[in-house]
Amino acid sequence: MALKPEVKALLEAFANNPVPPLEQLPLAEARKGFEQSAKLMSRAEKLAKTEDRKIKGFNGEIDIRVYTPKGPGESQFPAIVYYHGGGWVIGNIETHDALCHTLANEAECKVVSVNYSLAPESKFPVAVEDSYLAAKWVFENADELNIDKNFIAVAGDSAGGNLAAAVSYLAVERQTPSIAYQMLFYPSTGFEYTPSYEKYGEGYHLTKSTMNWFREQYLNTPADTLNPLAAPMLIPDDITAKLPPALIMTAELDPLCDGGEHFANKLKNAGVETEYVCVPGMLHGFLGMTEYLPDGKKAIKDAAAAFKKQSSLKPVE
Repeated sequence: MALKPEVKALLEAFANNPVPPLEQLPLAEARKGFEQSAKLMSRAEKLAKTEDRKIKGFNGEIDIRVYTPKGPGESQFPAIVYYHGGGWVIGNIETHDALCHTLANEAECKVVSVNYSLAPESKFPVAVEDSYLAAKWVFENADELNIDKNFIAVAGDSAGGNLAAAVSYLAVERQTPSIAYQMLFYPSTGFEYTPSYEKYGEGYHLTKSTMNWFREQYLNTPADTLNPLAAPMLIPDDITAKLPPALIMTAELDPLCDGGEHFANKLKNAGVETEYVCVPGMLHGFLGMTEYLPDGKKAIKDAAAAFKKQSSLKPVE
């Protein structure tokens, strides 16, 4: 298979980067490096209005950023509660700022980006509980935020997609908040080795050694790999059937590709309305590489269109 020229160029740039892999850097350096590279790789064409706030998390306060698209805004907006990627270890509101601006404008919705607690300082399940509390807070404060509580979606990429799926599960189990839609971008859905993990785990940007490092930082013991809040593939079937409709988008050249597809099939088999898209020739993280990969820009627009379509179908309760 021939690589797309822009993907080939990016992989060569990654290969020639003198900075060691994330797992070989001191944690503070890994986080700073990821933030710097995210700002170079992705920029928003249009900016939404933003407001930074603090809300109660699982172990103290966490930061959120609320994005409001341009427009009259007289009626309430549908909303996306967004969880950034970064293996539960790196990443923050800033690394995904361009993506959240673009989603807010393209989907004509409010986006609430969540700075959940990172590992290893806060191990599993703190990030899950922070993420759940953020979604619950948005639901409970919908009127003040000018959000339509009948259409609140959760979304995230990579580890953030994992958290969005876990929040959807908890919302069913705890019977609140009401989540209308889940948008999972190249999510981590479990810890089983798959053909794509083996095929693309070396030389395609996200490597097996980095994934192992993330897992070791995040999980307390190997037993956590069997917990559905860490591995959504293990969500019990009776709860799976009650999960919200889903858009699952994967990248073809991504070790996590099969995991995303398997989770989409799990939802479909349980009768959950699910749209599954595998973007050909793309790498893990491509939604955050829009300055180099035009397919990333298109995929964000496609996701926003799917969101608008879904939110327009939702009956007002």
